[in-house]
Amino acid sequence: MTTKVIFHIDEANKWEMVIANLTNLCKSIDTQDAAVELLANANAVLGYKKESSTFKNELMNLNRQGVRFCACNNSLTGLKISSDELFDFISIVPVGVKELIDRQAEGFAYIRP
Repeated sequence: MTTKVIFHIDEANKWEMVIANLTNLCKSIDTQDAAVELLANANAVLGYKKESSTFKNELMNLNRQGVRFCACNNSLTGLKISSDELFDFISIVPVGVKELIDRQAEGFAYIRP
């Protein structure tokens, strides 16, 4: 695997930047030979809500290219968001910071816009 990277967003106002970063990265690499993930926690998980996401089309397109999207369950619980409210392709991880630790231990680069 050539590229292994986890992006981290925890501020809702950073969505435009992280989408641009992911889009640009996917244009420059072979996504079939890469592991690209975005973890959202804190209030950034709001960006994964089907009914209110400003970036629905971009998220769906990036997912089709192989980007894995994860949401922190602790953040979802704290904001009273159920999994039914999220796009179907969102993976829920128990603890967002643990996901970051695990991925970095696996050699993933860490990017936080």
